[in-house]
Amino acid sequence: MALKPITDTLRHVRGGLLINETSELLAEIVKAVEVTGKAGKITIELQIKKLSRSGALEIIDKVTSKIPSEAALTTMMYPTSEGNLITEDPRQQKLDLKTVRVVGASDVTPIKPASGED
Repeated sequence: MALKPITDTLRHVRGGLLINETSELLAEIVKAVEVTGKAGKITIELQIKKLSRSGALEIIDKVTSKIPSEAALTTMMYPTSEGNLITEDPRQQKLDLKTVRVVGASDVTPIKPASGED
């Protein structure tokens, strides 16, 4: 008898559930790798034990995965002497910024022709 490919055996583990679950995990990892650019990983572990003198073997599978995730968003804040957090650096000097009016087409007042002239 020729050696069977492992995929033939894996299709029978837990009635095909191993292949289904691993396929779903693979798709999830592929999507996460596309989004994050980080590596992912699937590990399929098979434990094989002899059950009895009859020669039957028990296959126990374990699937683990490492799904990459995006870095969590962070917030930078500054501590005060009272122990509060604020969004502006208290050591930073404030600038006296003012709004500057920009002259453009919206500032032009149309001239109306005098009565009787077109």
